[in-house]
Amino acid sequence: MTQTVPLPGKHKAPGKHAAPVPPDSSTHRHGGRHAATPVQETARESSTTSVAEGPVRYDSAHQPAAHQPAAHQPAAHAPAAQRSALSEAAPVEPGDMSHREILESLSGLLLGLFVAMLSSTVVSNALPRIVADLHGSESGYTWVVVATLLTMTASTPLWGKLSDLFSKKMLVQTALVVYSVGSLAASVSPNMGTLIASRAVQGLGVGGLTALVQVVIASIVSPRERGRYSGYIGAVFALATVSGPLIGGVIVDSSLGWRGCFFVGLPIAALAFVVLQKTLHIKTVKREVNIDYLGAALITGGVSTLLIWVSLAGSNFGWTSFTSAWMVVLGVLLLVAAVTVEMRAVEPIIPLRLFRDRTTSLATFASVMIGVAMFGSTVYLSQYFQIAKGMTPTRAGLMTVAMVGGLVISSLTTGRIISRYGRWKRYLVGGMILTVVGLFLLGSIDDTTSLLRVGVFMAVLGLGLGATMQNLVLAVQNNTAQKDMGAASSVVAFFRSMGGSIGVSALGAVLSHHVTADVTSGLARLGVHPGSSTSSGIPDMATLPAPVRAVFEAAYGQGIGTIFMIAAPCAVIAFVAVLFIREVPLRTTIERSDEISEELEPVGAA
Repeated sequence: MTQTVPLPGKHKAPGKHAAPVPPDSSTHRHGGRHAATPVQETARESSTTSVAEGPVRYDSAHQPAAHQPAAHQPAAHAPAAQRSALSEAAPVEPGDMSHREILESLSGLLLGLFVAMLSSTVVSNALPRIVADLHGSESGYTWVVVATLLTMTASTPLWGKLSDLFSKKMLVQTALVVYSVGSLAASVSPNMGTLIASRAVQGLGVGGLTALVQVVIASIVSPRERGRYSGYIGAVFALATVSGPLIGGVIVDSSLGWRGCFFVGLPIAALAFVVLQKTLHIKTVKREVNIDYLGAALITGGVSTLLIWVSLAGSNFGWTSFTSAWMVVLGVLLLVAAVTVEMRAVEPIIPLRLFRDRTTSLATFASVMIGVAMFGSTVYLSQYFQIAKGMTPTRAGLMTVAMVGGLVISSLTTGRIISRYGRWKRYLVGGMILTVVGLFLLGSIDDTTSLLRVGVFMAVLGLGLGATMQNLVLAVQNNTAQKDMGAASSVVAFFRSMGGSIGVSALGAVLSHHVTADVTSGLARLGVHPGSSTSSGIPDMATLPAPVRAVFEAAYGQGIGTIFMIAAPCAVIAFVAVLFIREVPLRTTIERSDEISEELEPVGAA
């Protein structure tokens, strides 16, 4: 006769009548809910687990009821070989996944993340050559970067919310397809306008890939163990950041030219698609779908309007002009309307209740400031090395090893330490201190600074960023309910990307103004009358006479040092926000304790 499973606390010894837990049970695994009792596990499985043909009911001994075929044992109680055989028929429960199974599931995701990161880094060293070949300007250089950041930023919350409602694997594969379409279009672009539009399409796919990796990890790994897997993400990020500029530099210097940079990610994207299909098996929780289309449109419209204003103001129109005024008013009104809609929506794109949590609010604010400082300043390093230092794209790519080496060491080390001890704030604070110091040091560079000093300064910045970026996401996820994990993870990524878009646009405008002014005055001292294209465009340094080349080298060297100095105060503000984040020890369960209680209550009441 089938009986209900009693709630913990109803009996003095709840595990007394439970079947023995096998040694390879999820309670002994890295990603499992090892804090739960056998009765809690049985209750949770009796209400949620299904394999192939339907749900399993349990008798008083917590075994499948007599009328159920033996083949329908839940995966958590099946031997390892049987569980492996069942993995193709049904997703493996998150709590039942070993370290190896989690890595297998993440393999396709990490490939997708590598593609997303590569899309930016492989082009970074090619941009000066691209802009010169397509007869672009400093503004065009900025927009090739901003277009991707803008669409990535605007789409990130939508990807995150969709992941709470639909199959995460299907969404990642969709993002890969969108990215590939944008890459193909960019590779055949005949002019700057087409290239910028293609990069915008790429950004839609990149937004999905960067947001969904964090969401999937949060769905299968507890916060306590998530630090070690965040280290893997940091390693992939570092690999893409190191190899991207090198690959891009080699391609640009080869017969393929800069167009080959947009082809290089396509085979990897195809491989990631296939690997995902074979290895990623996670449960999709079926929920009533209520997509907040109006909220998504208002958020996208408001953010895009303000980012376009920041990008164009100062060059296409004045900061205090009528055009600036109506763009700012329109952007703010759209965002106010978005907040109103989100407050009333059944399934808001950005659940405003998340910001009632102090950790989430402060981490989100810090992410904006870090985005401004990190993206806004480091994206122009390739110009520093190629123009101010006269390097080839390949040599400029090699110079990024210093910063990325610091980032990967810091990310992997702090991730493992946090997973072991469950404490994270001290590493977040330490990372912010190094980030602030690194930015101020890089603010002192110019065209005469030795490469050794620049490399050391970049390594300090890399160490700081490696201990900061992933741990901000981890802090938010630790306080978030599983049902909101996609939205919460994407909110942090969204605001970091928004900060990056603002930083690239605003600091790009500062650099353009600084370079134009210095080049104009420098050429005037040489008796050369500067044309508008000469002073504002990105030059082909190899074709310039030595005196003129020296003017451009000095202008870009001092200008890029200036934008690092401007970015540093943003990192200081982020540091202050991090100081006020309250540390909550990382939980060892995928779900919060209140969610586990909610799952058990209906079972006990049945």
